[in-house]
Amino acid sequence: MRIIGVDPALRVTGYGVVECEGDRFVHIASGTISTLSDKPLQERLNTVYDGITAQINRHKPSVMVLEKVFVHHAHTTTAFLLGQARGTIVLAAEKCSIPVVEYAATQVKKSIAGQGHATKQQIQRMVVSLLAMKEIPKFFDVTDALALAMAHSYFNRNSRLAEILAANS
Repeated sequence: MRIIGVDPALRVTGYGVVECEGDRFVHIASGTISTLSDKPLQERLNTVYDGITAQINRHKPSVMVLEKVFVHHAHTTTAFLLGQARGTIVLAAEKCSIPVVEYAATQVKKSIAGQGHATKQQIQRMVVSLLAMKEIPKFFDVTDALALAMAHSYFNRNSRLAEILAANS
């Protein structure tokens, strides 16, 4: 299964594509889509849309994974901007006919690092190790996106196993 994980933002959106082959992962691609803060909002959103659409068309994932939104009451303006970027990314997935799934950050961290409150550095180390990456990505947005994709594989595998066990009982 090929999965694209996306860490949405208006300034730097991270993406990561992994292929799941049994119990192992293959790193296909990862990177960022960046926008300039001095550009109009609609131009920035269009850059995010075009960038994600290009990655979907290039790598042909079967699913897109996003982190569930958590909004702190002190950062509502940031949340609105994030929501617009997320909406743009979800629209790109819809236009490319791939489903979108979401997981809470704590679920992703627990599946990758074994604890729901792992630091970004811990997640980065685990992702780089599990994917046998030669270089550490410059942005946490990239390793967060890769972690989302890998977590989906774990959750998907476990749910399929539960279905098989239920059918055989």
